[in-house]
Amino acid sequence: MSELKKILCVLSMAILLLVAAGCVQPDNTEMSEQEDQIIIEAHNELLSQKQDRIALVNAAIELIDEKGELAFPEFRENNSQWYHDDSYITVWKAEGIRVVYPPKASGEGEDVKDLEDYNGKPFGRMFIDTALSEEGEGWVDYYWPKPGETSPSKKYTFVKRTTIDNQTYLVNSGFYLDDYIYTNDLEDLEHFSRFGDVFIGNLFHPETTDKELEVNYSIAHVIIKPGKSIESHMMKNPEVYYVLEGEGVLYIEDMPVELSKGKLVHIPANSKQSTENTGHVDLEFFAINEPAWAEGNEEMVE
Repeated sequence: MSELKKILCVLSMAILLLVAAGCVQPDNTEMSEQEDQIIIEAHNELLSQKQDRIALVNAAIELIDEKGELAFPEFRENNSQWYHDDSYITVWKAEGIRVVYPPKASGEGEDVKDLEDYNGKPFGRMFIDTALSEEGEGWVDYYWPKPGETSPSKKYTFVKRTTIDNQTYLVNSGFYLDDYIYTNDLEDLEHFSRFGDVFIGNLFHPETTDKELEVNYSIAHVIIKPGKSIESHMMKNPEVYYVLEGEGVLYIEDMPVELSKGKLVHIPANSKQSTENTGHVDLEFFAINEPAWAEGNEEMVE
């Protein structure tokens, strides 16, 4: 199971447990309607972006049908409908020669059919195959840096076939997923130390993002080194642990609960808790809080 699917499954189980604890009220009609609206708006924003890419490519093809190659200079004009920020039109010949590339004019004329993304995905060939397919159009996803950046981001590009005289061209335009959907990765987390050899990274916390996500839960990635422990404390809110690796013991009101890979444990609100790594490897787990973790909700106890 991928990390994303694992997180979604864990989050779903955690929310169900938090509902049972009374922290989340699913029968609140007003709140339910607000949550539904948030989901609809997020979906519509992504759907709108896909529709905009398709519309832009179709409009570019209409201009090509009207002007032929004389349309190409218009696609290069910055701050125009064709090129602004990280949105632009790219045109290739069917054999893989890039003839319009607004972000980097020096890249025009290059043979790009063998382009691969940062994971080795042959998206150059995929562009061509998509455009030359029976449908003549489609979407291709791959990892590519945004203009001016070096690290790759997930990009979705709409590709469509057109012709000028007897020459076949590919017209495409794409968008970066993380401009519209929040994502994170365990490998990218910066962990900080607590309780000695215990390290915590915020996989998700609404206060650490630059997006208006309209949610109030948090997911922390916790690592406890062998033989080490999290000291006794209480959370005013319920908490859910989901174990990723290792073995240990979680004490809830001094009652031991064994931890092992795949184990999920619900910790009631205002319960004294501590966690110990009893194994020989790192104990790793997700700690899920709703509402999102806050210093004021935590109290250290003897």
